[in-house]
Amino acid sequence: MIISRSFRATRLSIISLALALVAGCAPATPPGTLPDSRTETTVYLVRHAEKAAVKEANSDVDLSTAGYARADSLAAQLREADIDVVITTQLRRTRLTGGPIAGLRRITPITVSVGSSVQAHAESVAVAVKRHPGSRILVVGHSNTVGPIIAALGGTDVGDLCDNEYSNLFILTLAPPSPSRLHTGSFGARDAPGNGTCVPVRSR
Repeated sequence: MIISRSFRATRLSIISLALALVAGCAPATPPGTLPDSRTETTVYLVRHAEKAAVKEANSDVDLSTAGYARADSLAAQLREADIDVVITTQLRRTRLTGGPIAGLRRITPITVSVGSSVQAHAESVAVAVKRHPGSRILVVGHSNTVGPIIAALGGTDVGDLCDNEYSNLFILTLAPPSPSRLHTGSFGARDAPGNGTCVPVRSR
């Protein structure tokens, strides 16, 4: 009887797999494949904390006392989240908001500058996030960039945040090819009352 090479190769593969199972060894994971626990990317998105009074137009403002307290609250809330990456804009209020958790985790934040195009910025942040699959990432944005960033990452655009909204904590889970999953929570002190002209995200 003539046995083809392909039949011999198949038979040897079956025997090798059986021996591995008998020995209690699973077949090796292909190089570059993440373990199941690392296939999801978790993105935490917040607006920068409360800013200090603007003294002049287009100034790169600091955080207020309440803002520094909120930044510390964010670090405390994400202490156990094992943040791997922090992404901010070039502006002080975002860098100072992400600073406490970055210091706690000994991370050098990635800067994605915001310019005249919010959409271009959102897409650039999405590209930066996708460079770190399987990571836990904090993104600190602005009232008009958080929503577009969520949308650029496959989530539902929550729209612009109200001027008084600082406490939203958006958690976006990315696990392609499944759809992105968005959860909205909060952190730090409650937001100050608004002027009634804008509906807060969690009330929409």
